[in-house]
Amino acid sequence: MTENRSELRRKCMTILYQMTVYDKTGVKYNVDDVIDEVCTIENEFVKEVVYGVLTYKNEIDNIANKYLEGWTIDRLGNTDIAILRMGIFELLYTDTPSVVAINEAVELAKTYSDDSVRKMINGVLDKVYHEKEN
Repeated sequence: MTENRSELRRKCMTILYQMTVYDKTGVKYNVDDVIDEVCTIENEFVKEVVYGVLTYKNEIDNIANKYLEGWTIDRLGNTDIAILRMGIFELLYTDTPSVVAINEAVELAKTYSDDSVRKMINGVLDKVYHEKEN
């Protein structure tokens, strides 16, 4: 059974969440092991997103902080950080249509974040999108 992109993004979020927890608590980990814990079969999309977020993490966080009015990304919950980083990565570094990248991140936030954080994520991604288009 193949998983659709929405299901794969949920897995990416879980992997990125786990790595954020490990980073904050000083736990050493192997990225491929964390991916393997969540994904039973190898998936290129998952690897592209996870490794892409890790590769561009500093740039992504700087962009997020630019648009998080009165906040910084490290003040968000670990799940929210994972969703926002993934959304920004997909918007800026992949061929995913912008509307899809934003919608998928907002859908994850509807399920896993509270309403105010969902709105914050949507607002940041909207600003990133408009800056990218200009």
